Amino acid sequence: MAFSLYNTLGRKTEVFQPLTDGKAGFYGCGPTVYNYAHIGNLRAYVTHDLLTRTLRRLGYEVTHVMNITDVGHLSGDDDSGDDKMVKSAAERGKSVLEVADFYTRAFFEDTGKLGIIRPDIVCKATDHIEDMIALVRRIEAKGYTYSAGGNLYFDISRFPSYGELAGLRLDESRTQARTEADENKRNPQDFVLWFTRSKFENQALVWDSPWGRGYPGWHIECSAMSIKYLGEQFDIHAGGIDHIPIHHTNEIAQSEAATGKRPWVRYWIHNEFLLTGRDKISKSAGTALTLKALTDRGYDPLDYRYFLLGGHYRSQLQFSWEALDGARNARKSLRDRLRTLREKAGGKAADTPAGKAAEYAGAFLRAMEDDISSPRALAELWGLLKDSAADPADALAAVLDMDRVLGLNLKADIIERNEEQTDPALVREIEQLIAERGAAKKSRDFAKADAIRGSLKERGIILEDSPAGTVWRRE
Repeated sequence: MAFSLYNTLGRKTEVFQPLTDGKAGFYGCGPTVYNYAHIGNLRAYVTHDLLTRTLRRLGYEVTHVMNITDVGHLSGDDDSGDDKMVKSAAERGKSVLEVADFYTRAFFEDTGKLGIIRPDIVCKATDHIEDMIALVRRIEAKGYTYSAGGNLYFDISRFPSYGELAGLRLDESRTQARTEADENKRNPQDFVLWFTRSKFENQALVWDSPWGRGYPGWHIECSAMSIKYLGEQFDIHAGGIDHIPIHHTNEIAQSEAATGKRPWVRYWIHNEFLLTGRDKISKSAGTALTLKALTDRGYDPLDYRYFLLGGHYRSQLQFSWEALDGARNARKSLRDRLRTLREKAGGKAADTPAGKAAEYAGAFLRAMEDDISSPRALAELWGLLKDSAADPADALAAVLDMDRVLGLNLKADIIERNEEQTDPALVREIEQLIAERGAAKKSRDFAKADAIRGSLKERGIILEDSPAGTVWRRE
């Protein structure tokens, strides 16, 4: 079976055919670092992690890029409202960059606890202002812009396919103004490429530009950084469904206007909302729960990851404490079964799964190839653990293979290395550092890779590289 994804652009499941055989360029919209990520936000990053892990398990060389928005994101995606970063900084009595640094670190602490592999490239908006200016100049040179009230706007009337991703016709978009109208816009759906002081009198972060001293619109950030690291066309762009009607629609318009390449991105992947009752979890609605709120109530972060795996990323998922209890109990049962299986196998997994175990491993992979169907994949894992006909050593090997995609750190319950005395949090930390070291080696930052190896060695943890990947052991 070929790897297939549901492509929002076209509203159908398509066989994945990358621009370059064997490689996958993937951009996932990252956080705006003005507050802690809530568990609804984190669903998106678990989805991105599953996509990356599945691609790598299928043999693709993946370049995963994620942005950090530390300037320019207004509370309304359509250029309305307050600047999220400035508002947060004022409330906390800190500078914008201090706030951004604090919440960036908090974000990666959370994702590390969830077993999310750090993207290969993490790019901050404030480090790429010149790239944004250069891209806006390309758009302007091709006649897609106008100036009004001190801001530079993208003119959607010059881009006939505007709204294609959201299934919105251009003539319909003219009637769909938001409640806070910008009188400078010729069309309500036009959007700002570059703000000057006309938006906020005392904007915290501003830069010189051909259009005056100011700052970039939010949408231009993702276009500039994805193009910089993945090229003028790339394979996959992912984010939440709330990005479809404005943010991703605007990204497509400005990127294709600048480059003349169509489609700019071949596959658009969007995860659904996490709900409490009838409402989505959000900071503005006051329904936000952080990962710390879960751990403060005694849950392991991987309990939450397991809960997310039980729902398909394109389906709305209802969160409740009862549902999280169910995930915790299921994960405990899973680990108990693995320990029993390990004892039957004499503590050793086969080199590769064979027989019945291989059949389950194949069915698992086919489920993930079918638009990342994690609920079906979990069912195959449980089927294997309950099938007494599967050889224990083969079953352990199959589970290890499955967990390369699931990211539940099941090998801590399989491989004999004093697991009973190993803190699960320590295991996740080591695995996260191994992933960061791999990313550093890939980007040829060998000093950082060596520093990670050295710091772990000082703690008695030895890394061993092999063609199959990096493993660790106690000294």
